[in-house]
Amino acid sequence: QVQLVESGGGLVQPGGSLTLSCAASGALMRINTMGWYRQAPGRQRELVADITRGGDTDYADSVQGRFTISRDNIQGTLSLRMNSLKPEDTAVYYCNADSVIPPRIYWGQGTQVTVSS
Repeated sequence: QVQLVESGGGLVQPGGSLTLSCAASGALMRINTMGWYRQAPGRQRELVADITRGGDTDYADSVQGRFTISRDNIQGTLSLRMNSLKPEDTAVYYCNADSVIPPRIYWGQGTQVTVSS
């Protein structure tokens, strides 16, 4: 089993920066890809960014060039550095991880990010 706990959410002004963190515990060696998803009110949960165990990354077009995802496989941590934040970035952000053996998807509880002046 894998447990994920997010932290770092909060209120930030437009144009500001914020870093989210996710701490994984449990069977860390089973974790494959990790990622950040977000869900705004009335919208579907969407992929923000993900990163493979080897460090290959993908970003949503809406955050490309502004957000940076990274991970530390030894520490079992995932981070998301968010720069030039916009009001439309406001959402609950969820940490995600998957394993292939056994095939499972894991989610954190979510952390609120609010971008407002």
